[in-house]
Amino acid sequence: MNRIIELEGINKFFGQGASRIQVLKDVTFSVEHGDFVAIIGQSGSGKSTLMNIIGCLDTQSSGICRIDGDDTGSLSPDQLAALRSRSIGFIFQRYNLLPTLSATENTALPSVYAGMAGKLRTQRAHQLLTELGLGDKFTNLPTELSGGQQQRVSIARALMNGGRLILADEPTGALDSKSGENVLQVLKALNEKGHTIIVVTHDHGVASHANRIIELHDGAVIADQRTRPLDKADVKEVQPQCPDKRLHRFAGRVDQLREAFRMSVQAMLAHKLRTLLTMLGIIIGIASVVSVVALGSGSQQKIIADINAMGTNTIDIMRGSGFGDRRAGRIRTLTVADANILGKQSYIASVTPNTTNNGDLVYRNNTLSAMLNGVGEQYFEVKALAMAQGRFFDHNDVRATASYVVIDYNTYSQLFALGEDALGKVILFRQKPLRIIGVLKEQERSFGPGSSSLNIYAPYTTVMRRITGTKFISSITVKVNDHVLPLMAEKKLTELLTARHKKQDFYTINTDSIRKTVESTTGTLKLLISGIAVISLVVGGIGVMNIMLVSVTERTREIGVRMAVGARQRNIMEQFLIEAVLICMVGGLFGVALSRLLGVIFSMLVSNFPMVYSTWAMVLALACSSAIGIVFGFIPARNAAQLNPIDALARE
Repeated sequence: MNRIIELEGINKFFGQGASRIQVLKDVTFSVEHGDFVAIIGQSGSGKSTLMNIIGCLDTQSSGICRIDGDDTGSLSPDQLAALRSRSIGFIFQRYNLLPTLSATENTALPSVYAGMAGKLRTQRAHQLLTELGLGDKFTNLPTELSGGQQQRVSIARALMNGGRLILADEPTGALDSKSGENVLQVLKALNEKGHTIIVVTHDHGVASHANRIIELHDGAVIADQRTRPLDKADVKEVQPQCPDKRLHRFAGRVDQLREAFRMSVQAMLAHKLRTLLTMLGIIIGIASVVSVVALGSGSQQKIIADINAMGTNTIDIMRGSGFGDRRAGRIRTLTVADANILGKQSYIASVTPNTTNNGDLVYRNNTLSAMLNGVGEQYFEVKALAMAQGRFFDHNDVRATASYVVIDYNTYSQLFALGEDALGKVILFRQKPLRIIGVLKEQERSFGPGSSSLNIYAPYTTVMRRITGTKFISSITVKVNDHVLPLMAEKKLTELLTARHKKQDFYTINTDSIRKTVESTTGTLKLLISGIAVISLVVGGIGVMNIMLVSVTERTREIGVRMAVGARQRNIMEQFLIEAVLICMVGGLFGVALSRLLGVIFSMLVSNFPMVYSTWAMVLALACSSAIGIVFGFIPARNAAQLNPIDALARE
């Protein structure tokens, strides 16, 4: 008959140097399939260490240990986990059931890592629990079960993947005599079905149920006696459970990830307050990033709208060399002829000459200081000005030098009562009468004339011929054709006017350039402030890492149990990584929700411009939170995966 356990010269040392001690000394024996062996000895005799080596939870310092034909000393941690999953079932003195899992889930745990399909897992777990008298306890948590019931769940878990070799460490140590006797009867029944049973105990009464007793003393085998003969003809071969019904490799990995996700959610719900506090840094960071981007987008749209209010796709040609040129007022080279020449160019949609003059504005008993703007009929369209009352002057009015004037809302509010009709009224500018034919709507803008300035608009011909008598104009405003690039149009008109004037005694203001500059500036500021906000995300990520490290410490025993029932290192790492990512993603969702709430409050308090949210910013924020979960969850997850199973199980 094949031997399931073969030990040759097993030695085990702990410690280094002068503190090094030998726990096992040249232990050699073998166990055949279907036997029932008790390993006894006093505390410190090395029996638990020997069981851990047989169970592939620990490795020998020297010697050979073969389990089911595999030399455990040559196997990697994941290969040892696969061997435990395939052949070994553990029954612990303290049961080692996971507190957040039901009896069914605890029983089915080994089959998750073995790749058994979900429905089959549940069916087999129910079958085993029913056979062990727990048919009415499927959904009970460990805290809702007695000690004997918990131990029977532990036995069911050991049998889940077949349990060819069952290792029981003091299986009756935490039970009353009646429950202990029941457990021993279950073990004997399992042995009769072909399971190989190894019981580690210091109780000779427990050992008397075995067919063979091996006694250890100070790490050495001092007695090996058979109390009952092993009838090899009656021994049944126990095979791994459902080898032909396991999931396809890819489907099995998906199933394991799904189970890891579910267990991560259970762990989070089991520690709600700690999870919420862990999320807090992520929530604040994501809310900050999304809110900053929304504020930046809103302010950018507001500024762009104000620029558009100055005129869309327009270029202003001004006298002088640039802003602040003190000689600009003495330059007399811009003329109406220049405007007419520009108006004939294919890249220009419309053109209007402009002339300005400051002076006293008189209406009845009111005398105000105002600016008279002489403009063409296309000026209002180019500047996107809207009318509140009346109309704009037209081409005929310009040709006829009509004494018409359009006043802005500020002028209207200074001269007339709210709601009073201003149309047809005559005002005096520099003692020249001008009839009001229109009132502009109130303009809200960040650029252009301030809110307190008074502006009135008349045909430039009227201003030049009837009021100022000058032949020169202050500026020219052109609107570029939609299909022409503003920068190209600006370059061409600059070359044209420079050729006419023999020099460049003017400068241009391109609203498209202003728009691009503003977009670039606000984008840079938004990026800068977002970068500052990201720092809070990093701080939150460090918090996640710290809490996950604490979680690994608190759940070390759980990690040991998972490894004992067949979890590989990648399974442990995936579970803790998924938990970290979940914390960060849920925190990210809460952060986005908090940002939207802040947006609602902001819109109630500020009416000038809204916070503009973009889907890409929220998606990017959530992606960042997930990345933070992966980055800062990696170290705790790796630490958990690299734990020694026996050290993890020994942790209180």
